Amino acid sequence: MSLAQRDRLAHVDLRLQFFGEVRRGDLVGRFEIQTAAATRDLSAYREMAPENMTLDGGTRAYRRTDRFQPLFDHSASRVLAWLTEGAGDAAPARGRSLVPSASAIAPQAIRLDVLGALTRAMHQGQIVRITYRSLTSGLTTREVAPLALANDGHRWHIRAYDRRSMAFRDFVIARIADAEASPSVRHDHEALDQDAQWQRLVDLEFVPHPANIQHPDTIEAEFGMEAGVLEVRVRAAVAGYLLRRMNVDCSIDHRLRGPEYHLWLRNRPMLVGVENLSLAPGYGGE
Repeated sequence: MSLAQRDRLAHVDLRLQFFGEVRRGDLVGRFEIQTAAATRDLSAYREMAPENMTLDGGTRAYRRTDRFQPLFDHSASRVLAWLTEGAGDAAPARGRSLVPSASAIAPQAIRLDVLGALTRAMHQGQIVRITYRSLTSGLTTREVAPLALANDGHRWHIRAYDRRSMAFRDFVIARIADAEASPSVRHDHEALDQDAQWQRLVDLEFVPHPANIQHPDTIEAEFGMEAGVLEVRVRAAVAGYLLRRMNVDCSIDHRLRGPEYHLWLRNRPMLVGVENLSLAPGYGGE
């Protein structure tokens, strides 16, 4: 099976699981293939999973059966992006939601030419000269070695070695006013494998907040906890972002009060040495 056909069969799987039906026109419109090719794909899917769908002779649609079992593994994040943004289901300019949806996340003014300059440098091991708007320094120009992308749940960052501060740092991509390739050569100490905070993995243990949650089983079910604990492995470089986004009480005595604090970090010593803990609720001030 070719990769292209696998993508088409995975799309059939998605339509059946989340819409309950699939038609030849869905494949023709999504993949710009001929009707005969769509018919062959549907036949191939039916051969692989004969109990997943049945043909409705009246509408010529294939319907999901009660015996349906997904043929492919679909992650929740990718499925939600597909359902709410049409990601991968149409030309990017359409941005069409496939189901009614709303988002409480404000859009960022990310310039794609800036993002392209950063990702090309990441891929090719180059240095980039950026003009950056900092909250503390204002508008500055600096040379950086872009190394990775990171998302804090609200904004996209570029993880990079900053020659100005001589340290690995995060830069909010929407604050980069301009980016262009530099003829300067990237040095070994500016590589991602030298970024201790990125390379370090931190194992965190979240439990329902002992003071704020009356029915801990609700939180346990929401996060799929095992034995009342949610175990999360995260890079130290983004640990603070995660703790802030999830409103995890990181105080020793779970003292934070409020309906936003559903979780408490029970293995607080794991945070020793993590650099961005100013973002972690309740971590400082003991």
